[in-house]
Order: sequence, then C-alpha cells, then structure tokens
Amino acid sequence: MVLTPTLPPETAADTSGESLLEFPDNFLLIDLCGEYDRNLSDLENRLGLQIVRRGNQLVLLGDADARARAAEVLQSLYTRLEQGRGIEPADLDRELRMGNTDKGTGTRDGDQMELFKGGTVEIKTRKKLVEPRTDAQKAYVRSLFKNELAFGIGPAGTGKTYLAVAVGVNMLITGNVDKIILSRPAVEAGEKLGYLPGDMKDKVDPYMQPLYDALNDFLPGKQVTKLIEEKTIEIAPLAFMRGRTLANAFVVLDEAQNATSMQMKMFLTRLGEGSRMVITGDRSQVDLPRGVTSGLRDAERLLSGIPKISFNYFSSKDVVRHPLVAAIIEAYDADDPARGA
Repeated sequence: MVLTPTLPPETAADTSGESLLEFPDNFLLIDLCGEYDRNLSDLENRLGLQIVRRGNQLVLLGDADARARAAEVLQSLYTRLEQGRGIEPADLDRELRMGNTDKGTGTRDGDQMELFKGGTVEIKTRKKLVEPRTDAQKAYVRSLFKNELAFGIGPAGTGKTYLAVAVGVNMLITGNVDKIILSRPAVEAGEKLGYLPGDMKDKVDPYMQPLYDALNDFLPGKQVTKLIEEKTIEIAPLAFMRGRTLANAFVVLDEAQNATSMQMKMFLTRLGEGSRMVITGDRSQVDLPRGVTSGLRDAERLLSGIPKISFNYFSSKDVVRHPLVAAIIEAYDADDPARGA
C-alpha cells in the first residue's frame, strides 16, 4: 500500500501561518530533502517560505498559498520516491512549473493518450527516464509522437533538441524506426574559426557536438559508438543530406534558423516512408550572412496551415538550464522585442 503524506485535519485549514506534513518513511524523507537539505532550500527560495524539519515531519511556515503550493510539490515528489524513482533538481523545478498534481496518483491534468500512461509524458531511453518539465515541453513531446513532421521553435535552453533526440532514441529502441539521423547547418556563430585540422569528420564534429552530448545522455557510450559505426545513428552536416531519401528514420534538423530557404526545402523533401522529422531552431540566433533569409522563418510562413505538421513554441518560461539563462533571454527580448518575434 502506498502511503502519501497529508495535512492533518487540525492543520489543513490552519490560518496561523504554519502547516505540518508527516512522512511515514524517514529514509525516503532524507531523499526528499536532498543533500544538505538542498531541495528544501530551493523550495524556500522559490516560494518565499520557511521549512523546518522535525524527525519525520516538515513544518511549513509562511503565506497560506505558499504553504499549499509547497505541500503539493513535496507530496508529489514523495510519491515519486515511493514509486522507486529518484529525485533530481530538475524534478523539483518541473513540479514547480507544471503543478496541478492529482492527489494520490502523481499525474497531472491534461489530455490522455495511449502512449502516455496515466496522462503523464515520459520518454524511456537506455540510460534514463526523460520527463518534460513544462507544459510547452509536454505538448511538444506529444506532437513528436503524433506527427510525422514537427517544428520546435524557441530560445536556447528550452529542451527542443534534447527532447527530440530522446524521442528518437525511444523510437529506435522500441523498433518504430530503423535509424536516427541528426543534422545541423555547419555555420559559425558570429566568428570565423579558420580552417580546422583533420579529415572531414574532424572538421564537422565541433558543429555536431551538442548532438553527441544528447545521445550520450540517453545511450551507453559504447553503444553510441557502435550504432554510429553501423550507421544506425548518423550525425552529419545539413549539406550532406542532398539527394537522399530518408525512410524509416527519425530525423532531426537542429539550429534550423541557420539553414537557408533552399536548404530547408531540400531537407524537408528528404522525408520518406515510415519516417518522422523534427525541425528545431531559435529565430533570435540567426548566424546567416546579412540579407540571407532564414529557412526556418520561410518554413513557418509557408507550412503552418498544412495538416499533420505541428508547430510548438517555447518562451523564456520554458528554459530549463540555469535560472539566469531565462533572465538573460528576457533582458535581450525586452531590449529588442523583434529579436524573439
């Protein structure tokens, strides 16, 4: 039987500024609090309240709304631990962002699809279970499973590429596709790096490194190397896609804002039978020469009305890197509103 902490009746309606949460398993409570009570400290800072630990109880001190929100988050995370799943800082952040947890189930309000047990969105990979942290990410992952062509557009750090690669790995290991193809335009970010040493792979790998990083998060390193050697996973510059038909593959074009209109058309028309294609990009980080139109902007304008092509948008609220990243993006957008348009 799963025991979920609840507010005692005498404190549930307490207006004195104090609420009490009691947890039946002290070992799970240790994990809930985090190393050096890091999770509790983060919760205090985010919600503006104080949390005091007394044995297997947590006392919440502060505004009634903050206490109710903290209790909801703590109960949801404790349920997660009872289910045998760990807690990372990202999980606390996700609970604070998403909310609306159904009591006793650990699931959230929203549409339910057969792909997502209990209404939650989870992506199973070889190394970890990946969960979207915001509503926009949740909708994005649903669209990746549902549509053959999906766009993810928004600022850096919102998980566009990371989640797309996670879905690709999931579809590969479940047999829904035969290969993963990851591509990026080989465009330098505002500075000339000159000629890079080595063979063609050595020259293009620096541009592809973010894709390697994502893969290594979801698959064991030796398996990534083996799959790349077998060409079950391909990582290549956008220019290498010309003339190919990509069938039975999960295809991702990252940093699509740096593709020209002709390159974008070329890439989109590579889509073959049994394949899914994801286009990700940030319209505020175009590194193309002045006067060259971004293919991402053109695709958005021309394809937004076509059925079975989804467009998902992210904002600074969906940034899941360091909290300062969201603040930086908001500051730049405020200085130049057209930047994020």
